[in-house]
Amino acid sequence: MGEAKTHYEVIVVGAGVAGIYQIKRLLDLGVDATVLESAPDLGGTWYWNRYPGCRFDSESYTYGFSFSRELLDEWHWKERFSSQSENLRYLNYVADKFDLRKAMQFNCRVEAMRFNEARDLWHVKTADGRELTCRFVSLAIGLLSAPTMPRLEGIGDFKGRSFHTFYWPHEPVDLRAKKVAVIGTGATGIQLIGEIADKVGQLTVFQRRPNWSAPLNNSAISEEEMADIRSRYDDIFAACALTPGSFLHGPDSRGFYEVTREERLALWNKLYDEPGFGIWLANFREIFMDEAANAELSAYIADRIRTRVRDPKIAEKLIPRDHGFGVQRLPLETKYFEAYNRDNVHLVDIGETPLVRVTENGLRTSERDYEFDIIVYATGFDAITGAFDLIDISGIGGETLAEKWKQAPSTFLGLLIHGFPNLLMPTGPQSASASTNFPRGIEHNVNWCTNLLQYMWDRGYTRADATREAQERWTAHVAKMYEIMLMRKAKSWFTGYNSNVAGHEEGTVRYFLYNGGTPKFVAIANDVAAKAYQEIAFSSGERVDGQAATVSASA
Repeated sequence: MGEAKTHYEVIVVGAGVAGIYQIKRLLDLGVDATVLESAPDLGGTWYWNRYPGCRFDSESYTYGFSFSRELLDEWHWKERFSSQSENLRYLNYVADKFDLRKAMQFNCRVEAMRFNEARDLWHVKTADGRELTCRFVSLAIGLLSAPTMPRLEGIGDFKGRSFHTFYWPHEPVDLRAKKVAVIGTGATGIQLIGEIADKVGQLTVFQRRPNWSAPLNNSAISEEEMADIRSRYDDIFAACALTPGSFLHGPDSRGFYEVTREERLALWNKLYDEPGFGIWLANFREIFMDEAANAELSAYIADRIRTRVRDPKIAEKLIPRDHGFGVQRLPLETKYFEAYNRDNVHLVDIGETPLVRVTENGLRTSERDYEFDIIVYATGFDAITGAFDLIDISGIGGETLAEKWKQAPSTFLGLLIHGFPNLLMPTGPQSASASTNFPRGIEHNVNWCTNLLQYMWDRGYTRADATREAQERWTAHVAKMYEIMLMRKAKSWFTGYNSNVAGHEEGTVRYFLYNGGTPKFVAIANDVAAKAYQEIAFSSGERVDGQAATVSASA
């Protein structure tokens, strides 16, 4: 589509959840816009991640788009936490219902973007050799869309099948009677291991650091329950808007130390057996900020793990010692701990016996060689900024985004970057979308970005650039919000840690998330808009020697 066309008013990069909603908003306004997507089809994370066990950890009916009552009434979520295949089917249904594919270009990877200061245009270079221009770019790229492989020698030497979970084959993978290795026990590994343990011949899990996890407690949604959910959608979305993470689960209103130990245990027993993030997000607020409160909860969760894993030595290896429960994003699991009760499942602690290399036949640790038919790398992502780093982005004066963010990202509201005019980030670092129930966050951010564009079109502006001062204030505010949170000490993507990415190793902190909660973020962002975007410098007109013909320093 559009191969002969080279200019658009808006180019959207990415056809995942955010890109789908962004192009919907633009087409509704009659804007000349297109989506550039590197994959063969839409769906983003739900297109790529097809590994067994991949599914929502948000309640399905809180994850779907809220913009269309008709869509809400038509779609039946089959499970409380929907699987990858159903999620992809949903996104395709949305795109087809609203005829969005006409504005999408697939197999179209963006390699570079350069801002033309004289004309207030972005030049967008694609891998197929084209150069497109546009007034605005909306980078609707995924938070977890830049997979990372371990730093291991010999990865290409293995003669069996191997793949990162992000690139799990689209055709069925026959696991029967196979010797399978899984490297990694983060959220992906935890979902995968619980799903395939009873489907493989032998499963060997290579774990460097265990992660806390709690039961998903998934179940089917009947026709009757779905009808009830449809009748309550307004209340459901309103409830999500009031919680810090835009989930249905909001913190307990009582103080941790205001109730007895027995009352705390009663709450934890209840939440642990309920569906979803309740044990994490419907808990006491102090578990995120108070060391003693978090330690008591962590000890409780550790005891629950011990009751589920028969071998005491294995159970202890599955209990984290380097961080407390919930200070990293919590994986939810189905029969994960029970997998280790099976005779065909083996745990290798690579903290004790490190992986040395991949061999022709399998893996070598410092202790011995292992032979496998399949090696699965569940080794995570260069989170949040990794997808930005894959595009060579140059702003004013030729400054590159990679260099600007080399030490840490700096943004205004996580939506704009000073020195990179007309570049919008509905999924950017330091906005609330990175730490919330994703569609709830991106619906707000896409609406905010679209309203900003409408504001500019109404006034004839051709350039919008967040001021340096506004960006510095916001970035300092984001960093300040980390100070009260236990997550500031965590080795997780919440703090930018990734041992497989240069510059992201232990000892560096990258302030990726806004920890003030969705209601506060939305109020701040909406206040900026209500005050005519005073933190943004607007201008209009062609430029000669970098000077605009007509200039308005701010709104």
